[in-house]
Amino acid sequence: MRLAALPPTRFGLFIGQVGMFWPDLVERFALADELGFDHAWLVDHLMPTDPPHDRAVFEAWTSLAAIAALTHRVRIGVLVTSNTFRHPSVLAKQAVTVDHISNGRLILGIGSGWYPDEHRRFGIGFPSGAERVERLEEAVEVITQLMSGSRVTHAGRHYRTDDAMALPRPVQPRIPILIAAHRPRMLRLAARRADIWDTFATIDGTATEGVSSGLADRVAAFESACIEVGRDPAVVRRSIWVGAEPFESSTAYAEFVAGHQALGFTDLMTGLPDRDSWSRVRRIATHLLPRLRATEADRRQHAVNEGVALAT
Repeated sequence: MRLAALPPTRFGLFIGQVGMFWPDLVERFALADELGFDHAWLVDHLMPTDPPHDRAVFEAWTSLAAIAALTHRVRIGVLVTSNTFRHPSVLAKQAVTVDHISNGRLILGIGSGWYPDEHRRFGIGFPSGAERVERLEEAVEVITQLMSGSRVTHAGRHYRTDDAMALPRPVQPRIPILIAAHRPRMLRLAARRADIWDTFATIDGTATEGVSSGLADRVAAFESACIEVGRDPAVVRRSIWVGAEPFESSTAYAEFVAGHQALGFTDLMTGLPDRDSWSRVRRIATHLLPRLRATEADRRQHAVNEGVALAT
């Protein structure tokens, strides 16, 4: 993997909102904003996906709109929006609204939806995996057209619009679309449609449960899928998240970064530890992240000067 061929690394916090009250959530996004992280994320679940299931969970897009007004520089998004919860035309309107509130800081994360129990409890249909992928691809097409400011009449298998417009247009020329994809068919969809492709290690009780391929194999499959559709794999950012373990020390964080850069990931997200560990988060953000960014910039400049792509 050639570091010089890929976009610069960005560092994020996967904050979520499960089990939090509003002041706690605002405090965490304010911390991400203050410390210079590149992006910070909510989840899109109507209930916790692991027990106990009676913990509080704020709705994602309502929360994101408020967070957009309370932060200033950090990019924000939902990792990831469940396509089963909203009609794509409604999601397009929500995204454009949040992009304006944030002055162009939105990343639109979306996936096919995966947790059956919340669909059952909240009375939302949960189609087969194949149909969920079909719905997602169709939804991304509708969303992309609407966010461009075009009049959209769409008569698809799953969604319909009739002369719909999502005005005003976004602040950004194009709101970047992040697609979570872990399995072959979704990887091919991301290769066609995503500005950012997201995956993470196989973890029981999550969207990657049962995924047998490792990260390196998924990267290779994604790049092959890009090439098959005539797309340069290097133009697509690749994001990944882990827990809060990298914040145990500067060494642990640097190893997390180096290991995932070597696999070709450009957007590296970690969980946020408990408040009593925030001093380490602050130290890493204040001292280590600027060094990591400067080192990468130097390597890129050296590669440009030498006229070669620097291998990782």
